[in-house]
Amino acid sequence: MAGSTRKKKHSGSSAARRKPGGNPQKAHAPRDPAHVEKATIRDWIGAARLRTLPLAVAPVVLGTGAALTERSDLHGVIALCCLVVAVAIQIGVNYANDYSDGIRGTDDHRVGPARLTASRKASPRAVLTAALVSFAVAAVAGLAIVVRTGHWWMLLVGTVCLVAAWFYTGGKHPYGYAGLGELFVFVFFGLVATAGTTFVQTGGVSQESWLAGVAAGLLACAVLLANNLRDIDQDRLAGKRTLTVRIGRRATQVLFTLLVLAPFAIVVLLAPFYPLAWLALLALIPAACAILIVWTYRQPRELVVALSLTSLTSLALAALLFWAFVD
Repeated sequence: MAGSTRKKKHSGSSAARRKPGGNPQKAHAPRDPAHVEKATIRDWIGAARLRTLPLAVAPVVLGTGAALTERSDLHGVIALCCLVVAVAIQIGVNYANDYSDGIRGTDDHRVGPARLTASRKASPRAVLTAALVSFAVAAVAGLAIVVRTGHWWMLLVGTVCLVAAWFYTGGKHPYGYAGLGELFVFVFFGLVATAGTTFVQTGGVSQESWLAGVAAGLLACAVLLANNLRDIDQDRLAGKRTLTVRIGRRATQVLFTLLVLAPFAIVVLLAPFYPLAWLALLALIPAACAILIVWTYRQPRELVVALSLTSLTSLALAALLFWAFVD
């Protein structure tokens, strides 16, 4: 009897010492699937992360503007297909991240908006299907561009883009977990997207297109930094070694500031040749607000606003530079 009592006390003390799992900032949801609400259309739209879509639109706008410095007529259908490719890949990446992070358990420690897979509002298979459908839409639009332009070698470029989109968080060794996310984002959502848009419309890539691609890529990297800064503690706990986890909070704040401001140096370089480019400095307004939040935030959720403002900065900068290019 005494031994039984001691055993019970030992079990109780062990349970007390056991750390709770999941996101410490959220109340634990019931584990019974019957208590989990099914995803609504609003949930699926939220999982597409619309606040990140300006990062897909901006390089297409910039690439098209750069193309119009070389020719006076707009290839409307090709430009539209480029937009479909960029947006579909961005949505596909967002769903793929939801799926991959969800099945790994990374999102169990998430501070930001709940994901479909981790919240169990949608099955992993359904989320994976959404990602694959998005990638398929991008592939079809990309194929249409290749057929129209005759640049068949660009099928290889498109394939590399889709592979990079999947392995950001997918596969056994995702590069997003190794601190390489910003590098790939800069290359694919900056240089490749902008220069590619210009190339399929003109058959070449101008200096304006490369410079604009650098600007778009830097701002896309800044958005990713803001996202990872928000999740730095949870990513460290989950073993996700993002660049932010590797370099720390203060270095991330400094790097974010540099990435947001550097594109405006490119605006200054372009302004002597395209006077309306000075108007692109208006995008400094949301940029400055984002920087202020990153340096003064108290709660990780505040960085969602910084992320949105940085994304808005990218789109505003792209629209104003497009105007300068076509004037």
